[in-house]
Amino acid sequence: MLEKRNFYINGAWVAPAKANDFEVIDPSTEEPCAVISLGDQADTDAAVAAAKAAFADWAFVDKSEKMALLKKLLEVYNDRQEEMAQAMSMEMGAPISMSRVNQVGAGSWHLEGFLKAFEGMSFERDYTSTEKTLLEPIGVCALITPWNWPMNQIVLKAVPAIAVGCTTVLKPSEIAPLSGLLFAEFMDEAGFPAGVFNLVNGDGPGVGSQLSAHPDVDMVSFTGSSRAGKLISKAAADTLKRVSLELGGKGANIIFADAGAKGVEYGASRCFRNSGQSCNAPTRMLVESSFYDEAVEIATRVANETHVGPASEEGQHIGPVVSKAQYDKIQGLIEVGMGEGRLTAGGLGRPDGLNRGYYVKPTVIADVTNDMTIAREEVFGPVLSVMKFDTIDEAIAIANDTDYGLTNYIQTPDDEKRHYVARRLRSGMVETNGQGFAQGSPFGGYKQSGNGREGGMYGLEEFLEVKAVSGWS
Repeated sequence: MLEKRNFYINGAWVAPAKANDFEVIDPSTEEPCAVISLGDQADTDAAVAAAKAAFADWAFVDKSEKMALLKKLLEVYNDRQEEMAQAMSMEMGAPISMSRVNQVGAGSWHLEGFLKAFEGMSFERDYTSTEKTLLEPIGVCALITPWNWPMNQIVLKAVPAIAVGCTTVLKPSEIAPLSGLLFAEFMDEAGFPAGVFNLVNGDGPGVGSQLSAHPDVDMVSFTGSSRAGKLISKAAADTLKRVSLELGGKGANIIFADAGAKGVEYGASRCFRNSGQSCNAPTRMLVESSFYDEAVEIATRVANETHVGPASEEGQHIGPVVSKAQYDKIQGLIEVGMGEGRLTAGGLGRPDGLNRGYYVKPTVIADVTNDMTIAREEVFGPVLSVMKFDTIDEAIAIANDTDYGLTNYIQTPDDEKRHYVARRLRSGMVETNGQGFAQGSPFGGYKQSGNGREGGMYGLEEFLEVKAVSGWS
């Protein structure tokens, strides 16, 4: 079993202020795979103090020097990508093939995108002939990241914050901390100055709350549940620090009859990907009534054909969900959904042949209406709700009738119809016809899916203050 008790503070690996061991569980086996420490207030204070001390110099380091360090980080990341893939596969259950391609690839893809955006970025703008507008780093940033896409979220926060001159304290999820610890090794190997990047492991009520309320933290960037986002906002309110939130989702996938089987197949498999543990998953499938019965059959077939197996198994499949708590929550919501709608695939318990590990059957519940629990609560598992609509405006109304607003989806070859719907959906992103978003595209949501944007130029600007200076020339 791996022993990873130390934290990365002020350019060095240091022991926690006091012992507080926490076992990391491999969700494929339900066995401990590592032990870490959960930090105390003293550890949080030390990391924040290191970041605060480093900020005065790092904020004014030349852009070319920062660029060189970020390029070195990308080089280290790519050289050690197999270590990262193995860490994420073990800690959160991503199948190793997916971990190598998608989980690791998300980090390098975003890092490359930030390098392109940063290269063309100017921190000075002429407002008038005599007045200058300056874009300046906000200061010490607390970065609190989840377990479902570890490198995606760490890179989306740490890289832009550091690039624009902020200093950082990262608290990765205690459930999946190994990838974060490895990222700290990458930062150290790349040669970033002491204090620019710090890492303290801990849970939400502990280190998470301490960072959110800390008077020397200027900004909190958090990705996770809407419930936790509200608690962080409340904790941060006393110091009026900036809070950037990327929270839950309950994405609607509007499938018109002219989209055909391909649209349903894509939507169902996209829902089940990463074992359904994606905030932007299309978990509500809205199907035009003339195509509804056929679509239910197709989604059911996709669920039944989706293979579930251990994270160590090569090939295309889905692995376990991350923890017993997550497994139990999903099982409870499946049971509720079975009582509300019509189960056509999956259901309660593990898939056949798997008697250990947090494996969930890919599940389809049809005849769902938007007032049902299964349609309103974020399941965060491989569970698809299917409902029907008669008119375009009815589909839009159903899609928007949710507390969330992260990503919605549209499937139709009709450009006019697709544009009409996209403009009326209340979400930060609208994916159409399976076309993924470009590198640097802004990621973020409306309503209880949060605020702020991540990725590319938008992600860099998230960590900046705006200063107006008169009489510049």
